[in-house]
Amino acid sequence: MRGDRTGLRQWRAGRERRRARAAGEEACGEASGHLPGTMLPRNALTLLPWLLLGMGAVSNIVQGKTPNPWVGGAGLLAFNSLYITLVFRAFHERARTAPSTRWCLVALGAVTCALALAYGGTWLLFFPLLGLATGAVVRGRGLGPVMILVTTVAGVIAGRQEGLSAIGIAYGTFLSGMVTAALLALSETVKELRDTRQELARAAVDEERLRFSRDLHDLLGHTLSVIVVKSEAARRIAPRDMDAALDQVRDIESVGRQALTEIREAVTGYRDASLEAELDRARNVLSAAGVEPVVRRSGPPLPAQTAALLGWVVREATTNVIRHSGAATCEIELRGSAERARLVITDDGHGVGSAPPGSGLTGLGERLAAAGGTLDSGPVPGGGFKVTAELPVEPAGHEDGENR
Repeated sequence: MRGDRTGLRQWRAGRERRRARAAGEEACGEASGHLPGTMLPRNALTLLPWLLLGMGAVSNIVQGKTPNPWVGGAGLLAFNSLYITLVFRAFHERARTAPSTRWCLVALGAVTCALALAYGGTWLLFFPLLGLATGAVVRGRGLGPVMILVTTVAGVIAGRQEGLSAIGIAYGTFLSGMVTAALLALSETVKELRDTRQELARAAVDEERLRFSRDLHDLLGHTLSVIVVKSEAARRIAPRDMDAALDQVRDIESVGRQALTEIREAVTGYRDASLEAELDRARNVLSAAGVEPVVRRSGPPLPAQTAALLGWVVREATTNVIRHSGAATCEIELRGSAERARLVITDDGHGVGSAPPGSGLTGLGERLAAAGGTLDSGPVPGGGFKVTAELPVEPAGHEDGENR
């Protein structure tokens, strides 16, 4: 079906545009130093104020209380640079999982241990910052063992330098890492849920567009074919039988009014093709087109959903017979049982000719496949064209019933 293919192409094109836009945003973010992806750069900025924990070390350097202040200043600069780098890289999944980020974390740990061993005191407060950076970078199952290692190292070094106060340093290191990891994981989960909701909304819109284009194709294709056939019939018989020609004109008016009703129903999504009505229309339009209709039915009444799907098949196949086949006879055979329903439509024409792929039969095949059925079509040996549709019959408890 052309409408199906068009809708599918539009959906795929939209998906590719979204992917390209996301890739462009990521590239722009990397070029500008911002971090796209799971979170915005400003979320990384929320972890920077924790560097104020190092103000005590800065104060010691300024007041001259730190031996070798140039070494301490260089260590402080290295720590801050590595911490800021890790915090920003932590908010970009590809950068966070890169080997360079792991090495930065190892370097930060080495600098922290060196400063703590060299100076002690307020310099031990860099261990909670190391825990925070570890929680931001390391995720998943590896976080627990890494945090235990970092906490143990912090406790041992702090215990050697300060004695019992090491408990607070170790506790702060472990807590800062685990809480940071938990908050970031929660934030990412919320964003993923938001993105999923938006994607589902877009998919629902695309599905509705596809449904409408498919229904509009089926409705207008059949209706316009009927109008053309009846207009030709009215033109042929008008010179010799004006009353019969007027009857055809009245039929055209009726078909037009019915088409308006069906289009309104298609727009609201409540229209189902009635099998009984479609069979009557098939007889009428085939006869008007000079094709002899032969309709045979057997078996029990079909459930509403099964009958509606088969009604679409009758409509599309009949339209194809009128427009493409040049047939003299069209046979419509419906066989129903307790388990399955089988509809076979055969004509003695020359087939559908050069109709392109994506015709209405393709869309019908997708509809029937979604309901557990099949649709086969193709030329008949010796001439003609056959359309075969099979559908499972719904349980009796789900029948809406049809009067036949």
